[in-house]
Formats: sequence, C-alpha cells, structure tokens
Amino acid sequence: MAYKTLCVVGLGYIGLPTASTFATHGLHVVGVDINPEIVEKLNHGEVHLFEPGLRTLVQAAVQSGNLVVHSQPEPADAFIIAVPTPFKEDKRADLDFVKAAAEAIVPHLKSGNLVILESTSPPRTTVDVVAPILEKSGLKAGTDFDLAYSPERVLPGQILRELIENARVIGGITPASAQAGKDLYSIFVTGDIIMTDATTAEMVKLMENTYRDINIAAANEFARLADQFQVDIWEAIALANRHPRVKILNPGPGVGGHCISVDPWFLVEAAPENAQLILGARRVNDEQPAYVVDFLRRKTGELKGKKIAALGLAYKADVDDLRESPAISAVELLRDAGAQVITYEPFKADFTVEGVPAATNLEEAIKDADLILLLVGHSQFKALVPQEVKAMTAASVVVDAVNVWERAAWQAAGFRYLHIGDGKNN
Repeated sequence: MAYKTLCVVGLGYIGLPTASTFATHGLHVVGVDINPEIVEKLNHGEVHLFEPGLRTLVQAAVQSGNLVVHSQPEPADAFIIAVPTPFKEDKRADLDFVKAAAEAIVPHLKSGNLVILESTSPPRTTVDVVAPILEKSGLKAGTDFDLAYSPERVLPGQILRELIENARVIGGITPASAQAGKDLYSIFVTGDIIMTDATTAEMVKLMENTYRDINIAAANEFARLADQFQVDIWEAIALANRHPRVKILNPGPGVGGHCISVDPWFLVEAAPENAQLILGARRVNDEQPAYVVDFLRRKTGELKGKKIAALGLAYKADVDDLRESPAISAVELLRDAGAQVITYEPFKADFTVEGVPAATNLEEAIKDADLILLLVGHSQFKALVPQEVKAMTAASVVVDAVNVWERAAWQAAGFRYLHIGDGKNN
C-alpha cells in the first residue's frame, strides 16, 4: 500500500524522531501528545528532548507543513503507538498508556488501515491487549485492518542515524499485516526489514535488552568479587577479554534507562518460573547503587554530614535521559544516609533530586565538597584536568564509579583516587 498519512501517538524519545523522519520523507504526519506544553512547543519547532540533530529535524518537518502536533489522534492511513510502558511498584508492566492510545485510535479506525505498536511490551500484548481494544471499532484485526508490532532498536545519542540504518523487525498478527508494516517503514529504513509474527517480535525486543542486562550484571558481580579478593577488576577484564570468545562488559553504578532496566521485568512477570537467571541479574543491577554507597562508607568513613559532589544524574553518558537512572538512586541513598549531597547534571542542570540541591555549574558543585563522586561519564567530565579541579575544590578524595579518570593524574594533583572494583589499589 502507498501510505500518504500517518498518526503517531506518543512524542517521546522514539515517537518524535519517528514522526519527524516520516514527515521529512513526504508523509503528512499528525503527532499526538497529551501534554499541552509539548504540543505547543513542537508546533513552533521547539523540542522538549535532547538528542543530537533532533531540533533541526523537527524544525524541517514542521516548516515543510508535513508535521502537525495535536492532543488527539486524527484519521490516517496508518497509526503508530509509541507511548511509554513503565512498570509499577511491584515491577509489573503498566500498559495504561498503551491501552489509552489504542482507545483513542478506535473512533478513527477505518477498513484498510495499519496500526503498529512500537512500545516495548510483555509478550502477547499486541494480540491479547491491543487487538481487542481496536476491534471495538467493529472491524476485525488482521482482516479489516492490519496490526503489527515493531520494536525500536536505537541508542540514545544516535537515534536519528540508527532509526534509518538499523535492521528492523516487523511482527504482524498475520503475514499480510507484517508486509503492510514493512511497506510503511520501507519509506525511510535502509537497514534490513525482517518479517515475523507479533509475539516473536515482542520477544525479540525483550531478549535483546535482557541479554545486555545479564551481561552487565555479570560485570557488576565480578567487580564486587574483585573488591573482596583484592583484584583490580579493570585489569582482570582487560586480560579476560583477550580470549577470542570472551567480551566482559564494564561494571558501574547500575543500569538505567527505559529499556535495559525495565524490559527484563516483563519476562519475569510473564513467566516467573522460567526467568530465574533474568530475575537474579535484575536484582544484582538494581542493588548496584547501594553497593556504590556502601563502597563509599567502607573506603571513606561515616557518610553522615560528609559533603559530596555527585557528578551526573543521567542514566548514561552524554544524554539528558534520567529515566530509571542508577545515579539518582545512589544520590537518594546518600541523602538518606545523612550525607550533604549536591548534584550537577550538565544536560539537565535544573533537575533536582528531592531534598538535594542542584548546582548549575561544576565549580558550584565541587567548591565546598569533601568528596567528588563521578556517577556518569559525560564527555565534559572525562575531559576534566585534575590540577584545574584541585584549584576549584576543598575535596581531597575523588571516587570514579565509571572508570573514566586516570588514577595517576588525579593522584599527582593531590587527590586520593578510588574506583569501583579495584580491590588491589583502593
């Protein structure tokens, strides 16, 4: 089918780049978001997210007239649901946004339409949750309209390139639905487009992120063991990785973001009896911020009253995404332990953790600190010159939780240098 109009529901880190890319490739796109401030901003070519190149792309899409943003869906040839799927306090998937998006599409659904769910979801969400809602229209999924699942597989910081170049999986509830999805994404995707069924596609997305979560958990557990056995985990990893079939990842303060730290729980929820390794890995990574705080206590003494400058709150380097960030968890635990914490997150300098002041620049964050704690390896933190930092701060200790600073340089500047997993030198 030749698609001319598209409605994208949810304009976050995936929905907005997707809508804008389709618009710049000639489709008339209605973007939908329930936040009126986001709607207002986007219609004026402003963006609410940080992603390299996104502002330029959105402005081009809006100025072309092909992208308009509203608060409700409108009739279209195809619909994409790209809303968040967070988890609840009990770690079960919260599908309320997905259900609401499907309900909002129902009045506009017509015979011959295509609906694609992109939101990461537990297996069978497309067939057991979305299809019955859409069929309230009186149309039959897979017969009167096409329905498919196609997970995003992009890396924050490289979304615009990977959206186009990465291989894409299209899972249809029927082969015809998968083909319809392939026809739509072929408008801009240059990577391979592989067709399968909807539940397999859902499983693929969860497997990809769960695989990474398990491997990160192994690295974090190795770091704890190295601390116990007086081994430098970074030296040990470098040596182990010389084996041609070994690739151990880097330990850190935990796992965050809306994918790796969330998706494995969907498998645990769906099949707890068969997801024991997955559950164990999730627990290791969720406990890592507490391990960092315990490390500080063991290596630097009582935390109560200690002035700590925490650098970085994003879930990973060089992004502004704070979702499920282990850095925030570590700051909260330090606060609860009685430390006097001040944070500095250069990509969201106005964000504050409850009960913790936020600095607007590095010097403000570190000037009165006893200890500097690096939680996120942002490029500007990596580039810090120890001698220059020394001139800005009263701190005598730096703790590198992500292993991006050179020990010798910081020691030469007069700091005591500590990093996670170095039982040999700490």
